Amino acid sequence: MSFLVIGECVADIVRAPAGSGAADRVHPGGSPANVAYGLARLGRDVTLLTQLADDPSGRLIADHLKGAGVRMALGGTPARTPSAAVGLDDRGRATYTFDIAWTLESGEAAAAAPAHVHIGSIAAVTAPGADAVLAETERLRGRATVSYDPNVRPGLMGEHEAAVARVERCVALGDLVKASDEDLAWLYPGEDPHAVAARWLALGPAVVLVTRGADGSLAVTRRHTVAVEAPPVTVVDTVGAGDSFMSAVLDTLAGQGRAALGALSAEELTGLLARAGTAAAVTVSRAGAQPPDRTELDAARAEFALRSGRAS
Repeated sequence: MSFLVIGECVADIVRAPAGSGAADRVHPGGSPANVAYGLARLGRDVTLLTQLADDPSGRLIADHLKGAGVRMALGGTPARTPSAAVGLDDRGRATYTFDIAWTLESGEAAAAAPAHVHIGSIAAVTAPGADAVLAETERLRGRATVSYDPNVRPGLMGEHEAAVARVERCVALGDLVKASDEDLAWLYPGEDPHAVAARWLALGPAVVLVTRGADGSLAVTRRHTVAVEAPPVTVVDTVGAGDSFMSAVLDTLAGQGRAALGALSAEELTGLLARAGTAAAVTVSRAGAQPPDRTELDAARAEFALRSGRAS
């Protein structure tokens, strides 16, 4: 099964704590790029339609992605590779300050006939490149399933009402949508995530997933609502956790058509959330967006299952 991911690459510059004497760390990043990388690490055939400059950060990111097996399709070359200054609090949670422009051009040659298209983050809502993202998704949607992750970055979303409208347009294109509880809190302040998920289902998706950090995750379909706890883990930083979750979701559901997604059983949804939550747990246990490969993921699943058995 082939995947096409459309979206930005970003150089994540993780700031060293003040007074620590440590140097800043630069990691390849960008939510869609992380998803593509995670899929490739899990052995999937994936192409990333993106933009990269011919500069040190661009070469770092390209080498990182190609090293995992991601094929690159460039829709234009920006003056510089986008970057994000990443600050970490005392619990390893990340905040971002972006320097990014997104001017994606048409990418019809990116993948001849992908079975699945993934979009999201900055690239799906930031003009002028967002128009190309949506046009390409609409062009392919007749023969490919679609997933979407808003990955809200408030400083880049613009006026709130217009941002919500853009996000909901993308939700309506998706067969599977994932959002964090923080995304939903910004988009719909004070609303219950269950209610938002139900409303998004009415726009068209078959499955809506909500990640809740250390509190686990939630899956909502027209038939079932399932919640799963997060595996216990020592957090180094949260960079790329949601993207690793998304990659594992797509890997688990590979080959499922629209009808099959809507017919997932409660047991299947529970297994989906548990496997994706494990991938996220592995990622937060090490620095930067470093998702597990299939061997690491299987080993972590077995370890967490063993711990759970001992705890009970």
